[in-house]
Amino acid sequence: MEKNTLNVKGMSCGHCIKAIEGSVGKISGVNSVKVNLDSGTVEVEFNPNEVTLDSIKETIDDQGYDVQ
Repeated sequence: MEKNTLNVKGMSCGHCIKAIEGSVGKISGVNSVKVNLDSGTVEVEFNPNEVTLDSIKETIDDQGYDVQ
């Protein structure tokens, strides 16, 4: 498993948490995802043999958030 913390702009409320955790959590190979609104980060643990970090970033971007 690989763990990564992404800086994400545009998150501000409970809906943001649900949108990101719900969409990223459904990706095959993602073990866990946790949004922290205060720090503007998304911590994700995933199996790099099943999913790429770029794919995870793209999923967050597709939800309307800006991944740094």
